[in-house]
Amino acid sequence: MLKTPLGRFRLIALLEGISYLVLLGIAMPLKYWAGIPEVVKVVGWAHGVLFVAYLVTLLGAAIDRRWSFGRVVFAFIASLVPFGTFYLDKQLKREEQAVKKTNPAPVNS
Repeated sequence: MLKTPLGRFRLIALLEGISYLVLLGIAMPLKYWAGIPEVVKVVGWAHGVLFVAYLVTLLGAAIDRRWSFGRVVFAFIASLVPFGTFYLDKQLKREEQAVKKTNPAPVNS
């Protein structure tokens, strides 16, 4: 998965999506309902780092795959919506499988 720009992007997108859900679903309630603001500080920092990594790997995948501007904007917006990166990953996985069926890897003997 880490051998291609798209594979790296998919991995970071997955991690970024998980961190976003943890921030919204666990850290924020702990801050406001349990009075533990430190959790938001730690999870928010990690999510921020992953978001920047998401943007960097998005750029790498977009250049490698020659994505249109609209596709890049869609991928960016997916990072702002809860569960958006998971939906995007499902699309990318389907596309990747279609490419593999069209261009099978050569068999080494």
